[in-house]
Amino acid sequence: MTADDVRRSPLVRLDVDAPGEIWLKLECLHPIGSFKLRGAASAIRQASPEDWRRGVWTASAGNMAQGVCFVARELGVPATVVAPDHAPRAKLDAIERLGGRVILVPFGTWWETMEQGAYAGLDGLFVHPVLDERVMAGNGVIGLELAEELEEIDAVLVPWGGGGLATGIASALRAVSPATRVVTCEPETGAPLAASFAAGRPTPVDYRASFVDGAGAKALLPAMWEHATELVSDAVAVPLARVADAVAVLATRGRVVAEGAGALALAAALSGEGGSGRIVCIVSGGNIDRARLAAILSGTYPD
Repeated sequence: MTADDVRRSPLVRLDVDAPGEIWLKLECLHPIGSFKLRGAASAIRQASPEDWRRGVWTASAGNMAQGVCFVARELGVPATVVAPDHAPRAKLDAIERLGGRVILVPFGTWWETMEQGAYAGLDGLFVHPVLDERVMAGNGVIGLELAEELEEIDAVLVPWGGGGLATGIASALRAVSPATRVVTCEPETGAPLAASFAAGRPTPVDYRASFVDGAGAKALLPAMWEHATELVSDAVAVPLARVADAVAVLATRGRVVAEGAGALALAAALSGEGGSGRIVCIVSGGNIDRARLAAILSGTYPD
């Protein structure tokens, strides 16, 4: 990863009534509107040119796809994205603007592609959006930045999709700020980590696609249960209505545009899930369809 790919994201205080002191880590302000640029740059830049010369590809609902396409464009190689067919138009349009090719597949096929790291007809460098250690290391820089910028952080609330963001941040914080708790946040429509924490073992759940398209799943990816139990203090499932409220709070009080997944952490913090101390909420992305944002700001929320 190079300085030209990723710059330090802002950390700002949010003036809002809440159980704790709320700070926002604005990962939504990267050039692709998401933290995923960190992991994509870390993985591709550390790979051998022989690995990516024929191109790069990933399985992504949109944000990792943009990160991979952004770096591939800088390197002058083709990029392909296998995306679920419910991916939002805003993210698909962004992939195409960056020169990427999109293959839309049913959710089950997309999930299998991510688990197996293979899709018929695709070769080149596969960048796993979650399980690649280089991706997690890139995400971990967020934790290092937090420890440098803010003292005595009681908890960091992190959206959980596949787990690469939370485990990367938690690994870094364990080294530099071990007293800081990491709490993961999932939409209630797909919260396998919260269910697994409650059951004490990996537990699949019924999954329903929602406007929180960048988080939520039907099950944990392999190895993520072990990482989570070692690094994560708690896992919470957040109602969609609270997520929509948090999107509106970020827009009207923080002047920040966030997608559903990007508002998960604040939604949990506002309801007290992070406790009453100094809380950092990771605003992971801002790639939301205009119609969805308009609906939320008008007082409703889409499915």
